[in-house]
Amino acid sequence: MRRLWASPAVRIGASIAVATGLYGVSFGALAVASGLSVPQTMALSLLMFTGGSQFAFIGVISGGGTGSAAFGAATLLGLRNAVYGTQINRMLRTRWPLKLAAAHVTIDESTATAVGQDDPDEQRRGFWVAGVGIYVLWNAFSLLGAILGGALGDPTRWGLDGAAVAAFLGLLWPRLKGREPVAIAVVCALVTVLAVPHLPPGVPILVAGLVAAVWGWISHGRADEGLEPDVDPYPSDGHGPADPTHGEVR
Repeated sequence: MRRLWASPAVRIGASIAVATGLYGVSFGALAVASGLSVPQTMALSLLMFTGGSQFAFIGVISGGGTGSAAFGAATLLGLRNAVYGTQINRMLRTRWPLKLAAAHVTIDESTATAVGQDDPDEQRRGFWVAGVGIYVLWNAFSLLGAILGGALGDPTRWGLDGAAVAAFLGLLWPRLKGREPVAIAVVCALVTVLAVPHLPPGVPILVAGLVAAVWGWISHGRADEGLEPDVDPYPSDGHGPADPTHGEVR
């Protein structure tokens, strides 16, 4: 165990797991406040398991949107995990049925922890520690938040109503590294504002996503721009590559 803890990837993965897992309290409380039951909240967390998509889903539901609109918004945000999956599959080279487990825990944090390592063994350790650690803690704290949701009362009293907005901004901000991403964000925000008064809840974000998809389709920018994980396990300590997608797993 001491030798395992000496692994940089294990330490980084564990720290990211704790920090991310604690955030599940907000999701659980907001999900119950939006009208979901505790079992429904846990089913969403256990099966969907991607924070941005989960917040998108309950955000649409709480706004009165349909289930299809909520599913569409969640899917748009979850597509990046499919892109990560191609990198992780080539990196881990896992076999069935372990491949299914790896696919389920392929998220921003587990991908970033893995690709931030140079050694193949460290890549695997980092991925599994971060992925499984976040899965366990996220669901545990989601359950806690869902159970305490009724006791917390109105989410606005605790600022939890801003958690979904903060999650979206956290996903968006790392992407704004050039003129084109900023332009897309501004245009999509404008489209959303114009669409809100005229379309049912949840549909404006789908329209904005369609605009971004069309823009990206006709764009001549870098093909891999915006596909890097949102979490950099080595922001400034000098260990490992500064760019989490640096190396042969790009």
